[in-house]
Order: sequence, then structure tokens, then C-alpha cells
Amino acid sequence: MKGQNLYNKAKKIIPGGTMLLSKRPEMFLPDYWPSYYSKAKGCEIWDLDNKKYYDCSIMGIGTNTLGYGNSEVDKAVKRTLRSGNMSTLNCPEEVYLAEKLIEINPWAQMVRFARTGGEANAIAIRIARAASGKDKVAICGYHGWHDWYLSVNHNTSGENLNQHLLPGLDPNGVPQELKNTVYPFEYNNYEMLLNIINKNDIGVIKMEVVRNSYPEDNFILKVRELATKKNIVLIFDECTSGFRETYGGIHKKFNVEPDLAMYGKTLGNGYAITAVVGKREIMEFAQKTFISSTFWTERIGPTAGLKTLEVMEKEKSWEIITKIGKHVQKKWREIANKHDVNIEINGIPALSTFSFNYCNAPEFKTFLTQEFLKKGFLGTTSFYASLAHTDEILNKYFEVLDEIFFEVSNCILDKKNIKNLLKSPTAHSGFKRLN
Repeated sequence: MKGQNLYNKAKKIIPGGTMLLSKRPEMFLPDYWPSYYSKAKGCEIWDLDNKKYYDCSIMGIGTNTLGYGNSEVDKAVKRTLRSGNMSTLNCPEEVYLAEKLIEINPWAQMVRFARTGGEANAIAIRIARAASGKDKVAICGYHGWHDWYLSVNHNTSGENLNQHLLPGLDPNGVPQELKNTVYPFEYNNYEMLLNIINKNDIGVIKMEVVRNSYPEDNFILKVRELATKKNIVLIFDECTSGFRETYGGIHKKFNVEPDLAMYGKTLGNGYAITAVVGKREIMEFAQKTFISSTFWTERIGPTAGLKTLEVMEKEKSWEIITKIGKHVQKKWREIANKHDVNIEINGIPALSTFSFNYCNAPEFKTFLTQEFLKKGFLGTTSFYASLAHTDEILNKYFEVLDEIFFEVSNCILDKKNIKNLLKSPTAHSGFKRLN
């Protein structure tokens, strides 16, 4: 396999093998995952051996809700390439995109752009700390790799990311002096957040509005009221959840407005563009600190963002991918029940995941990926919906899943040994050194 051969070379010259942990082949099917692509269109991907797969997994880590290579977005980008992507002057598209995002978020008046989710999160924290005049932050969810976030792992046990979300991330290289500047709280645990705020001089609350579950007992509203009462800047990280269930942030569903919000992933349908949207009195503090980067001024990102929003609005893409996601979750349950396989389903419909409720779940997950790959699917225990996932493709996907769950059921009943069915080592479940 050309992909595995290239990846073995990459591990010798690229620390960690890839730029993104979530794309490491070991996270899917060690020694057999195709690793690299030559072409992608719709929800189809061709590897370096020119073998085609249907992507019924994580669709570019959730970036392509319109499908890979959307013709309208690509056409707009090509026009930009012909006109020039970079110059000494600024591109007008960034102003037009800012106007559009303010229209979508009427509670906001100003926008700053970056190109990655981690950058947008760091920008928002810098602005919010400057506005609040305080250093300490309460967080809930995943917010990137920068020092401010990873410093949580300097905290004492029980107050770090191991218990919160991401086990095994070492904060090497992150200054020890940042210890106890950021505190994680559990989703839907209002009392935990209240306790953190009562014990610390918190200036900023940053949270994902929805990740694996929906708010209970008016949780989001309570957080908003608490932030207002304590004069705390409230940030909603919508880098992942944005434009999945509404035309904008998922916070619209709960009629709660933040002070700042970040958008990414879906915003450019695969092209790099992220945004920090916020209230004027908060955003103005960006001018009282230093936030600047050369390639935040390139033209492709804003061009793609404008056209992506236009296509989303025209197609009502958030409604379609939510409908697809609900259908997938329903079929997961039906097929699992048919074979008496115990699974737990999480996530909003457009970002669905499931887990096997067994001690050898990692082996089952690896086997699932292995068998999907044999049948021409990139398939995992996650399904990120796009407009390109047609009924025809999904029906094929469900047929293969039915066969896989039948074999998993045989293993549960001790008719077969899952270890004997695996052709590869078990997939990694978190961060792990490669050598």
C-alpha cells in the first residue's frame, strides 16, 4: 500500500507522523489505514493506489458539510486564485464576510478572522482576558492546543483534562507558571461551575454549547445569567457545533447570547477560515493588546467562507445534515438491537458517534473499521453527515454495518474470538507516542 509506505517515511521525518492527532492512521487501523488521499469529491475519497472509498466517518474532521469539492465554493476560490490570493493591500472579502457573520449573529457588532480553530480560541481568550482585566478562565469542552488551554494539565488531579475530556496529553513546554489559571467544569454541572467561580477570581467562561449531550435544567441560560451577574465574559466555542443545527451557532436553539463566539470547521467547507464574532465593547479590546498574523490576510479563506454561507443558506444544509444524522442514529440502534449488541450513541445528529459497551470495545471498534475498509468504506464509530451522503450510499453503509454487527455478536456470545478476526494491532484510543 502506497499510503502506508509513505506514512512509514513520514514518521521518520515528521514528529507524530501527521499534523493532526485525529488523522493518525493508528487512530483507525494501524498498518492498514490508507493514510493519504489523491482526490476527494462529494463523500468519495481516492487513496494513493487509486482505490475509491465512501467516507462515512468524520468527513475531514467535520469540515465538509457540503461535501468534498463543492463546485460552487471551488469555483469562487478559482476566481480568487486567478485574481491573486495575496498582496500588500487587504482583501475586500474579509469585510463582506464580517458583515455577513454580524447579520447571522445580530447580538454581535465586530469580527476578527484567523485560519484555524486553535487560533480563534486563543484570540478569543486574549480579547476576553483583556476586556475582563482578569487572568483566570473556566472552561468546558475542547478548545485547541495552545498554552492557555493545555496549562489545565498542570493543575492538581481532578482539575485537569484527564478527567475532563482528553486523557494522556502531556503539558511539556507549557510554562508551569500557568498552573491554576484555567479550570474545567463538567457539562450540565452548574454547581461545579458556581464552586469554581466562588473560589477563584474568574474573568472568562468559555464553553462548547453542545458536544455529546444537550443542556438540562436550563444549563446554558443559567451560565449566561451567572456570567452577567459576576461581570464575566462568556464565550461560546462554536468551532465544531456551528452551522450544524442552525444557520449560525447552535446557541440559537436555546435563545442564549454570548459575549463572544468562534466559528470554524464548516465555515469554509474545507478551506481554512475561522472567525471570532463578538460584542463591540468586548471586541474593541483587541486593539489594546497584540493580535496579528500575515496569513490571516490571505484571500482564499474569506472567499470560501462567503460562498459556503451562501450555499448553506440556499440549501438549508443544517436541516438536511441533521435529518441524515437522525436517520443514521436510528439505523445504528435498529441494527445493534437486531444482533443484541450493546452500544451507546452520543453527539448531535450531524456529528453522531457510538461506543461499544464492552471491555473489549477497542478491538470491536478496530474490527469495524477493518471490515468497512474491505467493503470500500472509511467507517468508524463516528458519522459526520454531509449533503453528499445520499440514500444509496447510506443503504450500502447499513448493509455492511449489519454484517459487522453480526460478527461482533458472535464474539460477544463467545462463538468467535475478536482477536483472531483482527488483521492489525488495536487502534489507539488517545494520545500515544509512535516510537
